[in-house]
Amino acid sequence: MIANLVLLGMGVGVLYFGAEWLVRGATRLAGALGVSPIVIGLTVVSMGTSAPELVVCLVAALRGNPDLAMGNVMGSNLANIGLILGLTSMVRPLEVAGRVVSREIPVMIAVTLLLFPLLFDGALSRSDGIMLIIVLGCYLLFINRAVDTEKDEVKGEFEVFAEKVSPDFKTIAGSLALIVGGSIGLVMGGRAIVLSAEFIAHAFGVPDLVIGLTIVAVGTSLPELATALVAAMRKESDIAVGNIIGSNVFNIAAILGITSTVSPIAVDSSIIRAELPAVLALSILAFPVTRMAHQVRRWEGSILLVAYLAACVWLVRF
Repeated sequence: MIANLVLLGMGVGVLYFGAEWLVRGATRLAGALGVSPIVIGLTVVSMGTSAPELVVCLVAALRGNPDLAMGNVMGSNLANIGLILGLTSMVRPLEVAGRVVSREIPVMIAVTLLLFPLLFDGALSRSDGIMLIIVLGCYLLFINRAVDTEKDEVKGEFEVFAEKVSPDFKTIAGSLALIVGGSIGLVMGGRAIVLSAEFIAHAFGVPDLVIGLTIVAVGTSLPELATALVAAMRKESDIAVGNIIGSNVFNIAAILGITSTVSPIAVDSSIIRAELPAVLALSILAFPVTRMAHQVRRWEGSILLVAYLAACVWLVRF
């Protein structure tokens, strides 16, 4: 048991640093290829911080453990809004740009709602996965075409992702090395987390879905937490909030889309009766919280955190 707990902790650590290397390499490569900082921040970074969930879900699904895969996505989306956005705004109140309220949160809610009809038959098939990937493509295209309308001060926040690098062989090779090294770390960490989580679940008689919703979900959400906290301390609220909302969209559209395309996922009935409604409820709660004064204040962050903890207790007892 102790060995598996150690393996779980090591897996989370390797997963975190793997994601860090992947994001760093991808941002450097994108910068070298001339991609604008705001596009990097809203897409590359959000996708990179969602990479741990993707690896864990793929490994779990390929090992015939769909409950752990679905639990990880549902739990990560809950943690992103309730735990990460809540904790971050309690550390420092977050200003919320108008486009987050009017554009990105509605997209997150819409993508979450899309899962209900897809899961109604008790499975995510390959055709469902392809549909989610198409939705992801439309979302990325939408973001890429909308960034030109952003205010200069918002674009300025994302300059943190634009390292002054030249598109020479050394830069590109170094970026690719970070991407490859990060990917290897993600695979190793993801496999360690899945194996140890399965053992712990079976040892204590805890359902795999519950393990995925709690321990695994929080562990794979560490990159989002680190990104949000650092951005908040630097007073870069658009990065903090945008990364959280973007990651939730990627978790559903990219992770469930890619995973179910590779290996169709059987879905437990409790997902559509409890876990998915809980994710939708917190997603909807984020709308008035961010809309009031276009700011997430400390007391509003505490509401999100309490809502997250209440949802976890309810789901574990469900």
